This record gives sequence, C-alpha cells and structure tokens, in this order.
Amino acid sequence: MSPQSPAANHPTAPQPSDSAAVPSLTIDALGRKCPIPIIMLAERIREVPVGQLVAVLADDPATETDVPAWCMLKSQEFVMATALPGSGWSFLVRRCY
Repeated sequence: MSPQSPAANHPTAPQPSDSAAVPSLTIDALGRKCPIPIIMLAERIREVPVGQLVAVLADDPATETDVPAWCMLKSQEFVMATALPGSGWSFLVRRCY
C-alpha cells in the first residue's frame, strides 16, 4: 500500500487549484458603494451551478468584510480575496446550494 498524505482525506483540506480557478460568473461592482456589491452577488449567485465559483470585483473598502460576512450568513463558501492591480479586489465565492 502506498502512503497517503494526511490532508488527502481531511474534509477541510483546501480544494486543489482554488487559486487558479476560473469563475463561472464575474460580477463587476467596481465603483459601486456598499451595499450594492452584496446585492449584486445575492441577485446573481443562482446563475451558476452549485459548486461553481463567482468572482465579485469591487473597490469599496466595506466589501473586504461584507463579502465574507455575507457568505457566512448565507451558507456560501468564501474562497479568497485577491488584490486587483490599481485598486480593488476580486472576491471568489463558491455556490454551496
């Protein structure tokens, strides 16, 4: 038998290639102020199949806390945030239901 890495069967192990994952939907909320980026995400997340990623592009500083909080409240998975060149972020959210 070949040894397996301890993380191989661990339920909270990170998904392979999350950092290189291509979202099924990108929501451009650049220039929009709170709460518009969250409203846009809430309205459009059902457009992608369960398990797929949605990217939210936003430059309002409130989105740094709003997107992860919304994911927790709505039982969606906050995957990561990446700084955009210039200003703003790309937030990746995985649809869970």
